[in-house]
Amino acid sequence: MLERHASRAARRNREFEAFVAGAAGRLLHAATLLTAESPDDNPRARRLLTLSLAHTYAGWDRLHGEDPYDRTRRQLAIRFARGAWHRHGALGRARPHPASPLARLAPQERLIVVLRLHEGVAEEQTAALLGLSPERVRAICHRATSALLHRSRGPAPAVTATKATP
Repeated sequence: MLERHASRAARRNREFEAFVAGAAGRLLHAATLLTAESPDDNPRARRLLTLSLAHTYAGWDRLHGEDPYDRTRRQLAIRFARGAWHRHGALGRARPHPASPLARLAPQERLIVVLRLHEGVAEEQTAALLGLSPERVRAICHRATSALLHRSRGPAPAVTATKATP
């Protein structure tokens, strides 16, 4: 009995390690986009991913055919949303790294953009995960992408004329 339990635990550990080896890079990138940290210095994203992976590992035996990547991504989104809510109230603005491409967006906008555009999660699934209507998710995603595409670039760089040498 003890031997069978040990072999099951070893198999579980190998399966989870293989999952982490294959998915951790993409999940860390998603977490870094969510926290709007620099890819080189992302302690909040790493902590978020670690907690999400720990949750997935704890429920590994209960996956029953469910994709562990989807479960971890869902846990990542939930943890990010809860953390942003508690720190900033109603998913208010955080203080992201200024060089992050999503730094201008509010946490809720970042969450929706990352889920919809980076991860390819369907609008209805994103809405169900966040407790919003699909129309609201669509509107927030549209507003966020518009803000990213049409951000103010400041004054145009000065054009200097140079003499052509004959």
